Amino acid sequence: MPESPSSIGRQQAAGDPRTLGRALGRAGRRAVHEHLLPSADWAAVMDPAHRGHLARMADTTRRHFPAIWAELEGLAEGLELAFESVFAWNCRGDLLASVPDGCTTLVVPGKRPLIAHNEDGLPCLRGHCFLFEATPGQGGGFTAFCYPGSLPGHTLAITRGGLVQAVNNLRLRGVAPDVPRMVLGRAVLDQPGLDEALALLRRHPGSGGFHFTLAAPGGGQIVSVEFGGGEVSVRPVEAPRVHANHALHHRRGLASQVITASSADRQRRGEALIEAGILAPLAILHDRQPVGLPILRLDPDDPDHENTLATAVFEPGPDGVAWRLYDRPDAAPAHAGFHPHHAVG
Repeated sequence: MPESPSSIGRQQAAGDPRTLGRALGRAGRRAVHEHLLPSADWAAVMDPAHRGHLARMADTTRRHFPAIWAELEGLAEGLELAFESVFAWNCRGDLLASVPDGCTTLVVPGKRPLIAHNEDGLPCLRGHCFLFEATPGQGGGFTAFCYPGSLPGHTLAITRGGLVQAVNNLRLRGVAPDVPRMVLGRAVLDQPGLDEALALLRRHPGSGGFHFTLAAPGGGQIVSVEFGGGEVSVRPVEAPRVHANHALHHRRGLASQVITASSADRQRRGEALIEAGILAPLAILHDRQPVGLPILRLDPDDPDHENTLATAVFEPGPDGVAWRLYDRPDAAPAHAGFHPHHAVG
């Protein structure tokens, strides 16, 4: 994969779950200690009022996802932080209806489908995020965009089996979570294909809200999955569409969710561009409309406290996924390559 100067680093790790977690922790340790621990977001997640929810989610994770539990233990070791704090941080979207995880995803199905995604997060983490190339000891593997202190699987990723994942936050109200949504996102990266990923999500619907765009290996079906709060809604994507981090077909979400001004404006603008026949991924995801809040989020005073930290474009095909990742607009890709897929199972 060609290299170019980038604010997005690269990390590689192989081995058992605890080893992968330690590598993740070491890669993000400095940023977590310097930027997250002093933040209001960290303080809100660590509020003792969440202890009951955290105990229930910890029990579910230990019983149903022991490998991810071990990865979280390794993550805490690599970060040099108490496990309880690291686990809570990885449950942030289950504990709080509004967390700084925005994002916009574009899907253009067809003979040459593409999935494009703006990863929007805390501005202070610009320059501290990284691509993580993982080779678990039991087979499989993936490449994922990672935030310091967080599991893979809640941003954007490609698995060794050819599954493409792009993730948007849903701000669902009144959720009593049973399993962390980020644990589910990480578990999807271990699935051999789309059917298995959907079956996993349907077995564990009691999380905070997420939207997944999932593309089947080999350039096959692409689906929009909105889940959380006890419901999983799956819709095939058969025409160009955009998703700007609020529920569009999840019944509970439609009845009770937080839609920020940015989320609403990005959805409207993306739909207007598609209606106008504009389908080029960067024309949409790097759009800076003069009216309302833009799709490309660079304002230090963004009302949701989020900025676009990366833009990814995936083109799945029969043999694998061509991809490119941008760390800033009006520039060449920071990283790009072809990710061949292999049968996993």
